[in-house]
Amino acid sequence: MIQLDRAPNLGALKPKLEHVFELSAAKIRALAEAWDPAQGAPVVTVRGRYTSRAWTEWTQGFQFGSALLQYDATGEPWFLDHGRQNTLRVMAAHVTHFGVHDHGFNNVSTYGNLWRLLREGKIPGGEFEKDCYELALKASGAVQAARWSFLRDGRGYIYSFNGPHSLFADTMRSLRSLAVAHKLGHVLWGESDQRISLLERMVHHASVTAEFAVFYGQGRDQYDVAGRVAHESIFNVNDGAYRCPGTQQGYSPFTTWTRALAWVMLGFAEELEFLRTAADNDLAPLGGRAEVEGWMLRALRATCDYYLEFSPADGIPFWDTGAPGLAKLGDCLNRPSDPYNEVEPVDSSAAAIAAQALWRCGMYLGPEEGNRYCRAALAVADTLFDRPYLAENPSHQGLILHSVYHRPQGWDFVPPGHRIPCDESSMWGDYHARELALLLLRQLRGEPYLTFF
Repeated sequence: MIQLDRAPNLGALKPKLEHVFELSAAKIRALAEAWDPAQGAPVVTVRGRYTSRAWTEWTQGFQFGSALLQYDATGEPWFLDHGRQNTLRVMAAHVTHFGVHDHGFNNVSTYGNLWRLLREGKIPGGEFEKDCYELALKASGAVQAARWSFLRDGRGYIYSFNGPHSLFADTMRSLRSLAVAHKLGHVLWGESDQRISLLERMVHHASVTAEFAVFYGQGRDQYDVAGRVAHESIFNVNDGAYRCPGTQQGYSPFTTWTRALAWVMLGFAEELEFLRTAADNDLAPLGGRAEVEGWMLRALRATCDYYLEFSPADGIPFWDTGAPGLAKLGDCLNRPSDPYNEVEPVDSSAAAIAAQALWRCGMYLGPEEGNRYCRAALAVADTLFDRPYLAENPSHQGLILHSVYHRPQGWDFVPPGHRIPCDESSMWGDYHARELALLLLRQLRGEPYLTFF
């Protein structure tokens, strides 16, 4: 369980946050100099050097989005130029990519950050440039929403790359592509010129995730633990009925892969932030504001509470809370994480995502109810932005070490002589660590809250 009394105050974290971006600058430049775009997207490091994986391009937006976050933190023009030029040169294909559930990762991290920086007055640009970013975000949200499977009750979900039967918990964070596009006044045009609300699809996907992917320890889930998350939910596409939990990257369908848990936490936190900007009239056909915010907040608090309870004392979780080797580690949740243990990997990328979710949850709830979540976020950040998780070796291209990708399938790099992955980074872990550091740094500086809404 995360020990909240170990959390520093936000001001005490300032040196670590600034140090993160000092290291980050050199690593972004080094990757830009070494990376051949013909290789595709960098995904994970092998012996400290970023490599691609031929079957996926979902991390491309994190590569160039990282440069935009760096610019936001430091104001160094090179990072803006690098992020903007490569967004316009490389990312167009991702805007119209119908084959993935990752638009909120790829496109909001690039076009979305540029649009946000322009709106905040942090970068120069005229109306035409703003329109360019907005057009990309509108198209991205509509393309993502078109990847749709219906349930028998009329709701539905954005289906994963596994196929129309499969809902991934990860997609909660990708919903921000629909939210941004709706905010820009866009809709999805379907067959026979049907106008399909992106807000409706966003809310429906979130409600299906909350109902089937999140467990509450009551009713259907009385055998289970409140806040647990199933990575995948499987449906019968013939009649839209729920069939069972599944997993692509966790240990089993009946355990919690912590990166999926973290993305569910962050997705619900961001969508609640977005709903505060939505009109009551728009939410009325979906059950009304009180109902929608009610079940969404229930899912957010349940998953955040689960993360607090089932993470080690310093907040860096094991890759799966049901991983079989945990039984050999004794009272491992009441002591700090050990990425060099010989049994099960920890996942720093899940921590980077979850810490941002905890902070957003705490800020949403306010000082009285939200304090414990903000303190937990600071405790995680304090650990993550220090050894042995911060990659201070200048020859290592990664920023955050001990980031696990697909543990069961063995797709992580395991150095000779080791039983588990160690000292390696991932593009999503590095991006979300920068995003977390920027969120907290902007708060310290008194800048506007980091949000797209």
